[in-house]
Amino acid sequence: MRKIKLLAVLLLFTLLLVACNKDPAPTLPPQEGEIADLANEFVAKLKNEDFTSAVGFFDTVMKKELPVSRLEEVWKTVEEQVGAFQSITETRTEDMGQAEIAIVTARFAQNLLDIRITFNQDKRISGLYFVPAQNQTTAYKTPPYAHPAKLEEIEVTIGEEWALPGTLTIPQGSGPFPAVVLVHGSGPNDRDETIGINGAVKPFKDLAWGLASQGVAVLRYDKRTKVYPDKLAALSNFTVQEETIADALAAVELLSQQKKIDPKKIYVLGHSLGGMLAPRIGAAAEDKLAGLVILAGPTRPLEELILEQTKYLANADGSTTEQEAASIRQLEAQIVNIQDPNLSPSTPPTELFNAPASYWLDLRSYNPAETAKNLNLPMLILQGERDYQVTMTDFAKWQQTIGEQSGVQLKSYPGLNHLFIKGEQPSLPAEYEEPGNVAQEVITDIATWLQK
Repeated sequence: MRKIKLLAVLLLFTLLLVACNKDPAPTLPPQEGEIADLANEFVAKLKNEDFTSAVGFFDTVMKKELPVSRLEEVWKTVEEQVGAFQSITETRTEDMGQAEIAIVTARFAQNLLDIRITFNQDKRISGLYFVPAQNQTTAYKTPPYAHPAKLEEIEVTIGEEWALPGTLTIPQGSGPFPAVVLVHGSGPNDRDETIGINGAVKPFKDLAWGLASQGVAVLRYDKRTKVYPDKLAALSNFTVQEETIADALAAVELLSQQKKIDPKKIYVLGHSLGGMLAPRIGAAAEDKLAGLVILAGPTRPLEELILEQTKYLANADGSTTEQEAASIRQLEAQIVNIQDPNLSPSTPPTELFNAPASYWLDLRSYNPAETAKNLNLPMLILQGERDYQVTMTDFAKWQQTIGEQSGVQLKSYPGLNHLFIKGEQPSLPAEYEEPGNVAQEVITDIATWLQK
């Protein structure tokens, strides 16, 4: 519903822009200043709900088409759809000949928007509309702790029947080096676990380059659900074994055959779902692994986390709409299906979060923390305290279950989100669209622990 409403708002502004381009009305006195500065001032007026002053930036047609009351209505509608305005992340301009456009990329509570403001030759606003941010500068940025020139990257293939392309990042030198297999979170991830419209965030690339810069080899690969979505959809008994575990085990086997890798120092690092499954991977390859690293690993059932995340996002702007409440009720109904003791393998995936019953039945008997407790493997468990996807409740369960166990180290980071990126505001999906890197301290803590 949010997207439908927002689309209607965008259409309104597009039509308004066309009307303004046909402006035959008398002009108002020109405004002074740089276009970017005027645009930022205008957005500041909107933020402060000073709509009378904001309308003062308009030309005559805009004042007629978007008076104070209408501008207020439009702004409030936008905030209903994407949450409260938080900050301006960037302002840039485009010269259109007879006009100039300022593009103010703004962070709202639940998304990034580009506020596109057209200025006429008198530097008055003659057009205004909002679109999802398409900021071309939000591309991935190499973190300062990574030194690609000092690394070697080799393209490899993991597995045979379900062959997956991957990259082995190795430090310079003869080795042998300790090595880590990176195991993805939920969804059809690529080898870098890329997130964001323009690939602004690549946690696995950060980990690979950061750890290799400190003497640890890293193997990462495209997830099976990304490479073979149709083939997997045809499976009648799809589980996390096919989604994640089998390929992680194949990656461990591949690492053990590399000349520069120390076969006695191979680790699995799982993030999110990968962290949840790390103990199960460890149980299947305990004799081949030196330890596990778990980043934001859930300890609770996935369906409970999905509901918790949905409620968090619905209330991120301080209230829950009726449409959001209806969506939550639908999720709760599907959770009842998933947790039904008599769940049938024939239950349609559409009634089970679009995953087959085999997936949920397989996970029903799996307890990550209890499985970890029975392993004779060192473990490093890390958690971002700003994480809303996997929270400190999950981290507390790790602590309670294996916190006193020999060889287990746990640490949480106050300013980090689910991707272990620093921030100050409560975490929301919008920040995943902005450039960011895994925090230096996380890289250092992992490298230090691996090389003990």
